[in-house]
Amino acid sequence: MSYVEKQQHGSEAHYYFVKKISFMKSQLLIKEHIGKQKIPAAKYLLDHHERLVEREFALRKEFLEQLDISYSDLPERVERKAIKIENLIDAKNIAQEVHIEFAKEFIFNSNTIEGSRIPPERVKEIIDTGDTQHANKNEIREVHNSIRAYNYLLDGFRFNLASIKRLYYILTDGLVREGGGAYPRGFKTEPIVVGNEKTTPPEHVQKELEALLTWYKQNRKTLHPLQLAFTFHQRYEAIHPFSDANGRTGRLLMNKILRSGKYPPIIVYKENKQAYFNAIKKAREGNEKKYMHFMLTQADKSYSWLLTVTDKY
Repeated sequence: MSYVEKQQHGSEAHYYFVKKISFMKSQLLIKEHIGKQKIPAAKYLLDHHERLVEREFALRKEFLEQLDISYSDLPERVERKAIKIENLIDAKNIAQEVHIEFAKEFIFNSNTIEGSRIPPERVKEIIDTGDTQHANKNEIREVHNSIRAYNYLLDGFRFNLASIKRLYYILTDGLVREGGGAYPRGFKTEPIVVGNEKTTPPEHVQKELEALLTWYKQNRKTLHPLQLAFTFHQRYEAIHPFSDANGRTGRLLMNKILRSGKYPPIIVYKENKQAYFNAIKKAREGNEKKYMHFMLTQADKSYSWLLTVTDKY
């Protein structure tokens, strides 16, 4: 968040634009002299937007070395776009508007990856009005559950087993599986194979998920937020703790980590579904660079779209 600070120099008042950035374990500061006339922080930020983005990028650039993708300019592109989005949301005071637009796009793509056929206009209709004429009641319920889950991540979620189970319950509440049965509660009880790869056996799920949560808490202030979020997501999907909804819960958790690390959330786009699955598989085989590269392409694509959203206001 940015603000204007007043300082007295003798008998004269001078004003400064200030932005303090808490990033990983560092406190970054941008401070610029405005002059003797006070200008609102939002106006100064918009009037000098590109230059201020570059100033902040210069402060954050050194942290990108953690991502270890030296052959690509993707990290720098993503970083600049993330800063731009944050600044524009701040200057235009449009956090709620962007939140709603993102939810529509994210829920549509995330549910479609998992097999939902409800079209985007119907998803938007449900989020905007709470109602729709779409015929498949199960898919309508899926969207309503996704909205509840999305909001739970913003308010009430904690990185512990109980909250993750709660997230799964919200996403699957009242849904009917193929064959007519309800979704089982709690962690999976049968082995699950994904893309010819075994996931964590049911009897080891709780222990491995607890270990992942411990890893997250130990690294959340020292590991780059993009690395932290993407690595957590890949490891979570390898555990595959539930009988279903692992992709949906995993992508929500990934975005919770990004938000906590001062990054906008991202969308894994439905048209990139197979590349997404392949990238996760490659990471499990030891090729984490390929996986990271894919996730950064999705971040780049998501942030480009988010910038078009901020342009509307």
